[in-house]
Amino acid sequence: MVFKVSRVQSTPFEGQKPGTSGLRKKVKVFVQPHYLHNFVQSTFNALGADVVRGATLVVSGDGRYFSKDAVQIIIKMAAANGVRRIWVGQNSLLSTPAVSAVIRERVGADGSKANGAFILTASHNPGGPNEDFGIKYNMENGGPAPEGITDKIYANTTTINEYLIAEGLPDVDISTIGLTSFTGPEGQFDVDVFDSASDYVKLMKSIFDFESIKKLLTSPNFTFCYDALHGVGGAYAQRIFVEELGAQESSLLNCVPKEDFGGGHPDPNLTYAKELVARMGLGKTKGNQEPPEFGAASDGDADRNMVLGKRFFVTPSDSVAIIAANAVQAIPYFSGGLKGVARSMPTSAALDVVAKNLNLKFFEVPTGWKFFGNLMDAGMCSICGEESFGTGSDHIREKDGIWAVLAWLSILAYKNKDNLGGEKLVSVEDIVRQHWSTYGRHYYTRYDYENVDAGAAKELMAYLIKLQSSLGEVNK
Repeated sequence: MVFKVSRVQSTPFEGQKPGTSGLRKKVKVFVQPHYLHNFVQSTFNALGADVVRGATLVVSGDGRYFSKDAVQIIIKMAAANGVRRIWVGQNSLLSTPAVSAVIRERVGADGSKANGAFILTASHNPGGPNEDFGIKYNMENGGPAPEGITDKIYANTTTINEYLIAEGLPDVDISTIGLTSFTGPEGQFDVDVFDSASDYVKLMKSIFDFESIKKLLTSPNFTFCYDALHGVGGAYAQRIFVEELGAQESSLLNCVPKEDFGGGHPDPNLTYAKELVARMGLGKTKGNQEPPEFGAASDGDADRNMVLGKRFFVTPSDSVAIIAANAVQAIPYFSGGLKGVARSMPTSAALDVVAKNLNLKFFEVPTGWKFFGNLMDAGMCSICGEESFGTGSDHIREKDGIWAVLAWLSILAYKNKDNLGGEKLVSVEDIVRQHWSTYGRHYYTRYDYENVDAGAAKELMAYLIKLQSSLGEVNK
């Protein structure tokens, strides 16, 4: 199959400025003629022809509505811009942490390594024809594009007048694993559809002691529940929790990925993970069944997580602190010690105290995972987290929901390694209360304001910034 390159005339769209996690808009905005095309071409132009030509790029996401159409558009544009090969997760499904892992770890049959990725996700936002879509670019280190690149992308979107696309290139079957090859003006162009879970599962098995976790999950005294909220985490849950670790299939909730997340809001918190919250005994009405010992959820693209014990909620700020405090003993990947820890500015100081007590390097960063990535690339941070239900480590350059679940299961397995046949296991609540008794308890409150007017929100923030310049007067 031979394709030609066409130059399509276009004009800029307002507001294509990437945020901390890329460009997010309503689907109705993205499906406008040329809208996605403009952003993708602006990204290629920002990266530069020397990076794009001959590159290997990953294109996949959380499977939300419009993803499959977007993949085909990006494939055609990549071919026209001189990209050598595209890697696509089967059915265009790859969690955001799995994309980072694929960039960093996967080696193609021809020895190729990925240079970057387009991730199609709006994270924890709802999906469907009337809901949200998103796209972001990740770099060769597996992390989000730095501000220097996103600023260039935005500048390009304000002046773009044409984009390149492959004419005569048919849609690729992304439901079937295999290699499809085409020929263009610059030679061969390949699209490699691969199993969405294999690379990520392999990485998790290199980090955690799966045998130890399996003993816990198969213990008659331990019960477990994981809710993917119909996000892409479901593509990994069966493979990891059931096939590898021996959990019962009945322990998986909402683990079939859906374009509209089953009509729900794929945000793993006490408000939206209603079914899990009720099963764990934290609902408004008391159930008749005894709750599981451990419950967890992840969001649409499986980079966020919520951890629950029986009738017990673990705050994200406590979660990262507890993982850091127990990592060296409980997780083989960290057996040699931690390089340092970090949290985002709004996150509670629970991690600070752990760092001080364990004599670890500690960092506070602005909101945005790319800032953690900078520390990791410099070899200064092993574990990090944020109060918005994001936790991760230097195994990749994104937060990682399933990693956090496995980290907690590892801690539980370690605490119960000599007690699996006992009458009462060490519980999530026991671990948290023991942590509080050792390091103290930190209180904080998070308020979420959803669907507020963007203009009014910007005015409020501008007013607050103005007040900062006169704090002396304000505090009189």
